[in-house]
Amino acid sequence: MASSRSPADRPGLDGVAERRFDMFVIGDVGIEVRATLPDIRFADVHADRLTYAPARAIVAGTAVNLARCATRYFRRVGVLGKVGDDDFTPAIRRELLRIGADDHLRVEPGVPNGVSVMLRDRPAPAAGAGAGKGVRLLVVQEEPPGRRLTAAEVRSAAAGIEAADVLVTDGYSLLSPVSGEALRTAARIARDAGTRVAFDLVPHDADARLPAEEIVPMLALADLVISEAPTLARLLGSAASAHGAHGVRELLPVLDRAVPGRPLWLLRFGDTSLEHALAYRRDGLLMEYPTGYGAGVERAGFGDRLAAAELYWWLSGGASASGAADVAPRSA
Repeated sequence: MASSRSPADRPGLDGVAERRFDMFVIGDVGIEVRATLPDIRFADVHADRLTYAPARAIVAGTAVNLARCATRYFRRVGVLGKVGDDDFTPAIRRELLRIGADDHLRVEPGVPNGVSVMLRDRPAPAAGAGAGKGVRLLVVQEEPPGRRLTAAEVRSAAAGIEAADVLVTDGYSLLSPVSGEALRTAARIARDAGTRVAFDLVPHDADARLPAEEIVPMLALADLVISEAPTLARLLGSAASAHGAHGVRELLPVLDRAVPGRPLWLLRFGDTSLEHALAYRRDGLLMEYPTGYGAGVERAGFGDRLAAAELYWWLSGGASASGAADVAPRSA
């Protein structure tokens, strides 16, 4: 059932007055062009088309997107990613400075920065699942610099990982053997230092890109896993539908069998896999709550706002039975 102590309620999605805890984020960093097409549906385009719509280029990527939200909750946020060496590089570094994040970027000389294009079309007019959000087309530059972040570069940033209360990582790094090993190295450094490890299972079709045996070991290294419930169901071969609350609960014993330990699972579900969440820990927490996403709420960036609030809630003891803080913030 829903709880007034859910992270969407407290601390909420708008940040906190007193920032606590230190976060270290490893992920993609680059440039993204975003546009929403208010008068076009992809299904209706059969020829070349010109349209004028809100469009902008921003510094983005999984690490920057989360850090931008996390600086409203966390006392310190460090960002480690591999970037290129071109005219965008100073802009990327200025953006980290602007949002108040610590720059741990590694630069690969002589290569361009990664660029992505995100287009969202006009929502379908019919009511029902999928209505109201439009379809997203995300085009990502093949083999951006982040895929070449090395284990040695992670080890060179070990002090930042060890000093943090939580290391946050994501599944895009697993798409390359090089950055995948870097990610596992970071998780082991964190665990040895007593730093919590959080893992966001993206892309949402990770199950179609990687076999379970390449993803489950990372899940086993994590203290907290964020995922759309259907992604995990497909990955683990579960028959659970994992779209409604009942289907998500059917998935829980599958998680217990597949992944050792007692990670905290934050499972997204609903019509668009973002409206509801279920927090679950083996032999412990079982809490379902609305995320606050719905009609009239901007989808771009919402997942990062929610994740930042959930991570702060977790470290503050929101996932414990007593409500006592799970982590004592490390000294600055």
